[in-house]
Amino acid sequence: MNLQAAQNLIQDAGVFFSRSEDATGAGRSQINDSNWIVVDQTPGVGVPIGEGDAVLSVVKLDEPNNC
Repeated sequence: MNLQAAQNLIQDAGVFFSRSEDATGAGRSQINDSNWIVVDQTPGVGVPIGEGDAVLSVVKLDEPNNC
């Protein structure tokens, strides 16, 4: 799922602040959220979250990933 869609789902659940990070470790900023895909998340699926708890690890669409 792309980063924008994941953020939309989080917001639909009532949480309006989530974070994203470059899963490659290069520290790149996610300027255009639809150009990034989520490859991991903290906390895991089904764990209740509050504002700022969700951290989405992402890579660019054209980069190799395990998803």
